[in-house]
Amino acid sequence: MTGQPTSLPSFMSQQVAEARRFYLSTSPKGNDGPYVVSGGWERCARDYKIRRSGFPYFTVEFVAGGRGTLNVGGQEHALVRGTVFAYGPRIAHTIATDPAHRLSKYFVNFSGRGAAAAMRDAGIAAGACHAVAVVDEVQAAFEHLLTAGRRGTRTSARVAALQGQILLLMVSEVRLPSGTHETQALITFRKCQSFLEENFTSLNTAEEIAAACHIAPAYLSRLFRRFAGQPAYRFLMRLKMNHAATLLEQQRLMVREVADAFAMDPFHFSRAFKRVHGLSPVAFLRSRDLG
Repeated sequence: MTGQPTSLPSFMSQQVAEARRFYLSTSPKGNDGPYVVSGGWERCARDYKIRRSGFPYFTVEFVAGGRGTLNVGGQEHALVRGTVFAYGPRIAHTIATDPAHRLSKYFVNFSGRGAAAAMRDAGIAAGACHAVAVVDEVQAAFEHLLTAGRRGTRTSARVAALQGQILLLMVSEVRLPSGTHETQALITFRKCQSFLEENFTSLNTAEEIAAACHIAPAYLSRLFRRFAGQPAYRFLMRLKMNHAATLLEQQRLMVREVADAFAMDPFHFSRAFKRVHGLSPVAFLRSRDLG
């Protein structure tokens, strides 16, 4: 079953003003899961308030805009852009929107014997609520899932299942500690991250990053360890080496030329490249030629 049914399934909320949804088979043959039953995007109506004692499927929701509240496990959480939360069978929860700032959110419903384990491995088991560090990327992942689910081809369910697993892997990588929302520290981190992603080719040290972002090097280090799980310098080098791989592969530059472009001696460049990609620049080029 694919597409939009003439009447909503009983588990779907009708308190929405706009929606883009898809529905797939609830029990695909030969698939133990996790597989995707349904998903989509919805903008809540002003009176949106859902009280449930549980839900038929394991579900992940992502807030793209607006404000609201989630009550689960006896705790209330603020819902703002960048919040990701989960629920499922026997997990009582209440979701409500702020009428003046209506929630806009994505969701995906998982089923199959592997669904609970996949969500747990991603660090977002039913009942969890987190913020994510890269909001736009998570939103894009949900959009890819929505596109796959609405395609309506014979492979839609398989593609959606794979896209759902990619989504969970992304969430596991970018989720922030429980209770972390738009704190000043997170706002500062995002500004530094954006600056780094736009200017990495001209930066060489963590001290340069800190100076450009007008914060102390020690504070920069704490921000990146907390929100990115790695030092700022390692984040910088990963950006540089990813770009280096593009230069080697697409522009067919020599290793020395790429090293010069990053103001690095070839030996240092090769070590940094191998640390990020797992093989030297020469081996990287050889593997592309063999492919």
